[in-house]
Amino acid sequence: MLLERIYDEDLAQASYFIGCQARGEAIVVDARRDITDYLDLAEQQGMRIVAVTETHIHADYLSGTRELAAATGAEIYVSGEGGADWQYGFDAHRLYDGSSITLGNITVQARHTPGHTPEHLIFLITDGAFADEPGYMISGDFVFAGDLGRPDLLDEAAGGVDTRFEGARQLFKSLQEVFLPLPDHLQVYPGHGSGSACGKALGALPSTTVGYERRHAWWGTYLADNDEKGFIDELLDGQPDAHAYFGRMKKENREGPALLGKREALSELPIEQVRAQLQRDAITFVDTRSPAEVHQGTVAGSLNIPHGSKTVTYAAWAYNPETDDRPLVLLAPNQETAQSIADSLLRVGIDQTSGYVTTIDGLPEFVPPTIAVENLEDVDRAALLDVRQRGEFAAGHIPGAKQLSAARVLWHQDQLPASGPIVTYCQSGMRNTVAASALRRAGHDIIELEGSYNAWIAQNSTPTT
Repeated sequence: MLLERIYDEDLAQASYFIGCQARGEAIVVDARRDITDYLDLAEQQGMRIVAVTETHIHADYLSGTRELAAATGAEIYVSGEGGADWQYGFDAHRLYDGSSITLGNITVQARHTPGHTPEHLIFLITDGAFADEPGYMISGDFVFAGDLGRPDLLDEAAGGVDTRFEGARQLFKSLQEVFLPLPDHLQVYPGHGSGSACGKALGALPSTTVGYERRHAWWGTYLADNDEKGFIDELLDGQPDAHAYFGRMKKENREGPALLGKREALSELPIEQVRAQLQRDAITFVDTRSPAEVHQGTVAGSLNIPHGSKTVTYAAWAYNPETDDRPLVLLAPNQETAQSIADSLLRVGIDQTSGYVTTIDGLPEFVPPTIAVENLEDVDRAALLDVRQRGEFAAGHIPGAKQLSAARVLWHQDQLPASGPIVTYCQSGMRNTVAASALRRAGHDIIELEGSYNAWIAQNSTPTT
């Protein structure tokens, strides 16, 4: 049996390629929408992808289940659990608690584990050529290394009202009835790692075991004592701000993301063409350089989305394709980088990248306004906006500041001052440059705090809590 983990560092998301080498058949679990990695792996291994499935309706990225099936002819399998409100809106085989998929010597058994979402499934994998019982679990957003899938996302990002409490109770029951009875040696492969917003304290390990989690995870004592209330209180306390774009992901994944098919390679655009499009406000210009470079001068009206470890996440914070249909033009050093960025943006449903340029020479220039920490005394503190997470804000912030995370600010502009300049900051300035550019493009007068909170801390030894 072959079991390969395909990991996206940006979204801290894992998908899995499981193949029977004797039969040359494979299944992919929780595929992302840019499917080249799966096709390449199948070709390298001399396998055919004959089935695709997913653990649940995802919130943090667009599923590639339908895209991969369309490219390979594979059968689609999705959860049929969760009740009428949690049924997928596209044709697929439905899986229920105990349903199985067979590929040669391999059996993939679904188990219903509601809690993170009502329809959530895990998959127990049996390598029939080696054993007659499961040895591996694809756990999705049920159990992570050291943590559990958060049950509050339906409230935070999908319009639910107090569903978190029922979700927490379901998660407790799923652990009792499905997870704990499994043997200690069973390998657990989670859907996310450290850095994901789908839990609050995910470990960075690529896998764990049932026994290790039972013995060492924070929730083990609550389960051993049958303390449901203590479990729920601990689970719900301190969850990070949910990214506002999660609601769009939930909706599109339930109905089935649009199929992309074969895509043309990204082309470099003439500066004259881009300048004319900017004058007509017909495009969204994206500056992918670092904040330091952007602050030396960028393009007027541009979004500043630094290329690096969190490009996809930042883009989903700053650009909402539901309200902005202007295609993206990227500033990138070369075609390879531009293409890589455009491909990765597909994972969050940003499909409309029309091309790239390698310079801003000849385009309308803009220098983002900044303010030094020593000049903050001249600023109305009611106009001071902290775009970090709630937990960071609670641990210490600039006196008088209001908190609204960069992951949510574009969707909650009604919480901002109606007029006048707004001074924004994060911890180091990276998230701030993303949020500031998005708010400027939305029409707000934004000034960025130089050095952000780190600079303020350097001059103020006792933060306000």
